[in-house]
Amino acid sequence: MAHKAVLAGLVLALCLAACQPAPASPAVSPGAGETLAPTSLPATIQPTPEPTGGRPHYAPGELVEYVAQGGDTVAALAARFNTTVQEVMTANPIIPVDATTLPPGMPMKIPIYYTALWGSAYQIVPDSLFVNGPAQLDFDVAAFVKAHPGWLKGVVEYASGDNRSGAEIVALVAQNFSVSPRLLLALLEYHSQALSQSIRPADSEEYPLDYADWQHKGVYLQLVWAANTLNNGYYGWRTARLSTINLLNGRSERFDPWQNAASVAFHYFYAQYLDEPAYSQAIGPQGLAEVYRNLFGDPWVTPPHLPGSLRQPAFAMPFAPGLPWAFTGGPHTGWGQGDPLSALDFAPPAAASGCTPSREWVTAMAAGVVARTDTGIVVLDLDEGETPADGDERTGWVIFHLHIGSEDRVAAGSRLNVGDPLGHPSCEGGSSTGTHVHLARKYNGEWIPAAGTLAFNFQGWVAANGAEAYQGTLNRFGQVVTACTCSDQASHIKADEKK
Repeated sequence: MAHKAVLAGLVLALCLAACQPAPASPAVSPGAGETLAPTSLPATIQPTPEPTGGRPHYAPGELVEYVAQGGDTVAALAARFNTTVQEVMTANPIIPVDATTLPPGMPMKIPIYYTALWGSAYQIVPDSLFVNGPAQLDFDVAAFVKAHPGWLKGVVEYASGDNRSGAEIVALVAQNFSVSPRLLLALLEYHSQALSQSIRPADSEEYPLDYADWQHKGVYLQLVWAANTLNNGYYGWRTARLSTINLLNGRSERFDPWQNAASVAFHYFYAQYLDEPAYSQAIGPQGLAEVYRNLFGDPWVTPPHLPGSLRQPAFAMPFAPGLPWAFTGGPHTGWGQGDPLSALDFAPPAAASGCTPSREWVTAMAAGVVARTDTGIVVLDLDEGETPADGDERTGWVIFHLHIGSEDRVAAGSRLNVGDPLGHPSCEGGSSTGTHVHLARKYNGEWIPAAGTLAFNFQGWVAANGAEAYQGTLNRFGQVVTACTCSDQASHIKADEKK
């Protein structure tokens, strides 16, 4: 009877459970079917060479050669080459209709429809070295910084609730945004010789990345802005929502369709604030790429981090069967602002709106080990692909939970089975207008979009994008649940009873 009473109040309760994880501002701390035939991976990844004289003007629908890169999907390739999914599938009948990610190294032919104003085809770094993934497991940020004479090792700044050294700041930003710490160090070296010059240049005191914005002064906030902006470019290209940039002089540039996501990220990043000569230098062979090679060696010896035919493990709902929860946030940012649109929000039954305490439990959607906890944060490293999980969020599948209250929160290192409690929903961590849980997924350090080819799937409920961030739906067998911060009846969803 008590449950019925709570149910009666659901329509009037559960309001305003939206979240904005880790805004990049000084005011708030940043918080079945056939599978693709196996394709042998190259021992090394070869970057796309710069075409001599630029790309030709292709005849409409002309078939061009392409070698699949890690993370490529048919839908994204169709958008980049200005063609259609059907045309790509017809030209490559080996690809099954339910293909997710394509096997890196697989040769393809793609019908192309020429678009003018293509940008540089030079590739700066591979995608596997953009993310904070397996390639970073052997990298000790503190030891690397200490081994160099640069001014960065003398930096101490207040960042995310504590005073931190330069190396700690780099590691923190890399962890939060899942961007390679090596890349962040290369950026600091390229712009202000942070590793090689013991005396800090005067013009780098406030803006060590040359991004002159009063809201982003200092190493920490410059890196927060950089990592957030780079992710916007990387995942915008990955999902094919981003195809062009406008340079500061007004010239429009369309990304070369053979480009990789990491290089596009830097094109997008530098287009935000460098004039055209500085932009062209930064994205070319003698720009950031040269600094990276000098610091860390040849980047093109690292294998891809996303395999072909990637599938999400089976997920339960993040709450127990019984009372319905509200689906309050469709696909939106996993961390920071903008891309990646990798997160969904759910709010518990409540008798009042806002940031009210809840005794409901957020539960494990899959089995694994808790890799990390922090204010509002629980990261669950899944057993899928790693038996058992290695406890490192940079490898395999992980689920990132935000807004988990500190009271009763599971401890790091805990092993959980499906349905085990991991904490109570709250407003802790990031920024929130109501008690809820924010969920996102990563695989080998890469944020996985909440909708699309590898959409979130909970017991058959599959996420779809809405017209804007936070909008969207969950769909199963013709049923539709629509995201709404109002927590109305149309947003309610229940977990299936265990069989």
